[in-house]
Amino acid sequence: MKFFVDTADVDEIKALLETGLLDGVTTNPSLIAKSGRNILEVLEEICDLVPGPVSGEVTATDAPTMIKEGEKLAKIAPNLTVKLPLTFDGIKACYALSQQGIKTNVTLCFSSAQALLAAKAGATFISPFVGRLDDIGSNGMDLIADICQVYSMYPDIHTEVLVASIRNPIHLMEAAKMGADVATIPPKVIHQLFKHPLTDAGLEAFLKDWEGTGQNIL
Repeated sequence: MKFFVDTADVDEIKALLETGLLDGVTTNPSLIAKSGRNILEVLEEICDLVPGPVSGEVTATDAPTMIKEGEKLAKIAPNLTVKLPLTFDGIKACYALSQQGIKTNVTLCFSSAQALLAAKAGATFISPFVGRLDDIGSNGMDLIADICQVYSMYPDIHTEVLVASIRNPIHLMEAAKMGADVATIPPKVIHQLFKHPLTDAGLEAFLKDWEGTGQNIL
């Protein structure tokens, strides 16, 4: 499974790159707004840092303008992936951009039927939102299972399942067991993956024993 980080915070991205865990980045208008920076500048900087896909989202709602925005975003860097909403116009834009060889990430997916539409339009990635489904009393992981099953039935579908709106490590591991291709994870949840009380207790014991030896490796 590939790990993307869901942020526009360049410092956070730099820190995660040092772990070797990061395969890509996703952003959205809310994350760009939170960064307080110009969208084109921050996406260019992220693309320079990260060799893998970097999703930058259009803000238009009609297909012709989405296509124009997508073409402009795609010129930022070869690894820029144009993010589009799963609407009728968004699918039209996805198809048009895909026909040009531009990578696309169709977002705000909440049903397997929507995921099938995105695949047929040539989307590079489909982003189903598990956390937001959980918020309304549905089981977001059921959606991941359904999409993975549908896609697996058709060898001609090459759209990757990019699990989004991940709220905790359980979401991530359940998605991994279902065979999802990618997870885009908030920095907070990535850091939670490292944590286990037995790891902390074991390290504390090792350090205490080592201190008693009076030795120093350096």
